[in-house]
Amino acid sequence: MKVRSLHATALFVLAYLPCHLTSAQDEPSDYIQAIQGIQTQSSERLGDFTIDELLQELDVPGVSIAVIKDFRIHWAKAYGIADKHTGKPVDINTKFQAASISKAVNAMALLNAAEDGLIDIDTNINHYLSSWEIPHSEYTQNSVVTAKMLASHISGLGDGLGFPGYEPDDQIPTLVQILDGEEPAKTRAVRMARPPGSAYHYSGGGSTILQLALIDIYKLPYDVILMQNVLEPLGMTNSTFAQPLSAELDINAARAHTQSGIVERHKWNVYPELAAAGLWTTPTDLAIFLIESQLSLRGESNIVLTATSTEQMMSPVGVGPHAVGYTITKHGEGWYFGHGGSNHGFRANMAAHKTKGYGYVVMTNSSQGSLLISELGRRIQAAYSWDSLDQPVRR
Repeated sequence: MKVRSLHATALFVLAYLPCHLTSAQDEPSDYIQAIQGIQTQSSERLGDFTIDELLQELDVPGVSIAVIKDFRIHWAKAYGIADKHTGKPVDINTKFQAASISKAVNAMALLNAAEDGLIDIDTNINHYLSSWEIPHSEYTQNSVVTAKMLASHISGLGDGLGFPGYEPDDQIPTLVQILDGEEPAKTRAVRMARPPGSAYHYSGGGSTILQLALIDIYKLPYDVILMQNVLEPLGMTNSTFAQPLSAELDINAARAHTQSGIVERHKWNVYPELAAAGLWTTPTDLAIFLIESQLSLRGESNIVLTATSTEQMMSPVGVGPHAVGYTITKHGEGWYFGHGGSNHGFRANMAAHKTKGYGYVVMTNSSQGSLLISELGRRIQAAYSWDSLDQPVRR
């Protein structure tokens, strides 16, 4: 189901579920005013600033926000500048690099392939890799690496990546060169460091292996696979895994900025590690993605996955905080799923409650964006009184 823009800078969507009358206290404008203004009851230093002032204080050029309430996008709004070089403002359709949030979208594509019988996520991943394989080592003598392990960061890989990206005019390495640590790749080889399933260790290399596996299975470019199987079905019309962006797609893409808000010589880095870091998107599109997961878990909308598969995205595998794709955390009395993202010049975060139908997405175009994202997350939780017992103070 597609979400259509109703305003250049603010979006109010009441159509993801059947419409009902909205009471006065549920007007999006009231929540926006509470969140973007000074937080008079806040003990946090950043509560003394409006959102516009926060952008100046933290040297963050721009931010885009989408908030979910009752399994629908309640509102979306953008603030600040998309590109200091041109002075173009951010709007709700401005695309940002989602960075590691890409891993959650990749996991949905992986489980979709599993539902179609193309892969068994509990089988040796090497069975599905035709262009490369995880080298045999002492750690794989008695156990194998599976897609589920790779997607939940318990595969035993030791890379810990994190990818730096490449300037648009750099020579871009192939996936095999990246996995083997061969030039022009900037990162070391992706290799086993411990027995599969024995410990949690975040691995961008694991997601890159899954990217290659999906390419080998479908015999299609990765961005095409994700567009056909996830992005288009969900109506994520402002999202793409195309890297680098075409001139047409770049028209409304944000520029990367340093921690001090300075523009780079090039507009953004290129990430061939698409499954780990390559998604360009908007908070509105990611909110659609989160809502679909919430509704799928309830058996109310299974556009890409069944409830059984979605449960795998939200259930930690037994070691560490990750499920198949999502990070699972407990805040107050609530269990949340989501993911953060950190690319060169971009920071983002998304979080949603497993059962209560609320959540948010915040995306920024600065390496200093994490402080802003944390503050906005606190404000959103307070304004909407998330959770029933351990509530944040209403500001």
